[in-house]
Amino acid sequence: MERLPVVVAIPTKNEAENIATTVRSVIGHFAHVVVVDSDSTDDTRALAKAEGAEVLPYTWDGGYPKKKQWCLENVHPETDWVFFLDGDETPSPELLAEIRHIFHTPTGRSVRPAAFDIPLGYWFAGRRLRHGYTIVKRVLLDRTRCRFPEPDDLAAPGMGEQEGHYQPLADPVVRLRSPIEHQDMDPVRTWFERHNRYSDWEAWLERHPAVREQIRQAKTRQGRLFHRAPLKPLVSFAYAYGWKRGFLDGRAGLDYALAMSFYRWQIGLKARELAASGGRGAERGPN
Repeated sequence: MERLPVVVAIPTKNEAENIATTVRSVIGHFAHVVVVDSDSTDDTRALAKAEGAEVLPYTWDGGYPKKKQWCLENVHPETDWVFFLDGDETPSPELLAEIRHIFHTPTGRSVRPAAFDIPLGYWFAGRRLRHGYTIVKRVLLDRTRCRFPEPDDLAAPGMGEQEGHYQPLADPVVRLRSPIEHQDMDPVRTWFERHNRYSDWEAWLERHPAVREQIRQAKTRQGRLFHRAPLKPLVSFAYAYGWKRGFLDGRAGLDYALAMSFYRWQIGLKARELAASGGRGAERGPN
């Protein structure tokens, strides 16, 4: 099978539970599969190598570029197209076919879009959600026409080496139909641990409106609208469980809607705490 002229970049840190499945899903389909690892203390690197991936070490220096932009600049730069996958994600067979169709263009004809947005097939608490959410990731990029924003958030806690919750800048962008499957095998407590950190970053942004606006501009249209919404915990629950029919996913749909509402409540509570303390304690936290 002909390999696609695309580099798969998989940023990791302690993804031993998932990484073999992720690498296995793309190896042989793409020109390069590279795991960019941040000092994992488990078997992430060994498992990735065993499946045929290249492994590159990455240590964040505390500034820009952060990890994904570093990948765009340093991971097989001779190949223009980069496909980002998290260490617990796999492209669906339909998505692989869709990407293959894009790059099997007539000789001499280039791919017109600068990037492709791809929907996420989301798993929560061990169940694939069919309703209740809308997650789209801009992860198939022409590195010569895309870059990640560099907002003034290096002093914020919660994100560390990761780019925040915003999209890389690109134009034009086309949305694909088929999903990436996000099937995290870690226990649900890790979801809450991650989102506890993320809420530190989001709360810091609430106290720094100029930076918050920089990030709002790098979000999808839906993200920009939600950025301005009042009563976010209630809006989040109503959107996920009602408007997006999360109730059709049974208990998992209810759990996910409640978890996202709780996440939004955390952000508001932490932002109010920062306001009351004059911003004390908002130092940069761990990754």
